[in-house]
Amino acid sequence: MLRDEGTGGRISFPQIWRVQGRISVSLCRLVIVLFVACPLLAQAPAPARRIVSLVPAVTEMLFAMGAGPDVVGVSSYDNYPPEVKSRPQLGALLDPDFERLLTLKPDLVIVYGTQSSLITRLDRVHVPYFSYEHAGLADIPVTMRRLGERIGRREAGNAAAAKIDADLEKVRRRVGGRPRPRTVLLFGREPGALRGMYASAGVGFLHDLLVTAGGDDVFAGEPRQSLQVSTEVLLARAPDVIIELRPSEGWTQARLDSERAVWRALPSLPAVRTNRIYILADDQLLVPGPRVGVVASRLADVLHPETK
Repeated sequence: MLRDEGTGGRISFPQIWRVQGRISVSLCRLVIVLFVACPLLAQAPAPARRIVSLVPAVTEMLFAMGAGPDVVGVSSYDNYPPEVKSRPQLGALLDPDFERLLTLKPDLVIVYGTQSSLITRLDRVHVPYFSYEHAGLADIPVTMRRLGERIGRREAGNAAAAKIDADLEKVRRRVGGRPRPRTVLLFGREPGALRGMYASAGVGFLHDLLVTAGGDDVFAGEPRQSLQVSTEVLLARAPDVIIELRPSEGWTQARLDSERAVWRALPSLPAVRTNRIYILADDQLLVPGPRVGVVASRLADVLHPETK
């Protein structure tokens, strides 16, 4: 028997063994945790310094967080900021130039999650990649934070994401409490005709932007990002406002006027009767990147001009 000097009592050897057993179990657990955690810590990716981005939205994110100098290659659809025009262009979603990509010696490649073939080839040559998924408006700042963490620019990524959140919240406050006009967002149709029309539906960043800007999406009940619509469907939904989103190139004032006049073929449509047909030709309107706050503000200008 041993004496417990603190209490004056006695401690038996079985008691000591029980105490030692608890300590041993605790130590074993600690060793196991360290054994599991250390490899994970060792495998933490190094900050990227030679980045190829095949996703225009993510290219903008990289420049927004100050990583522009680290971008050594882009897709053939990248056009913002202007500095990207000096970078090698490596093709688009379906035809990236893999061999040329490798000559740039990237330590990180930004890919779409749908580019499974490209991802497989990158895995084979052990080139790290960051997979991007096109989703809702709330996912944009989340992606900014993930990307900042991945390339070693956590603070810059968090700051850029916080700015997006603040810009969007400013628009929400601006239009809050106002009547929400029933609206259609179109992003494609045949020139000079009301055929082949594609509209934003109830899922995705365009739908979320419309809601943020104070509109009531007439296709909110459709659980998809886009859908093809006919004139019959538009007449049935009876939108108060129609907004067409187009790329910048080639949209002169004459062409804008001509395409707006096409809608006169549907005089019973509320948006036509009240002359609330808008064609916005600007590349940034279709990019789920750092400028979405500006896009939301521009849509609010159209939907609620009294708040400008």
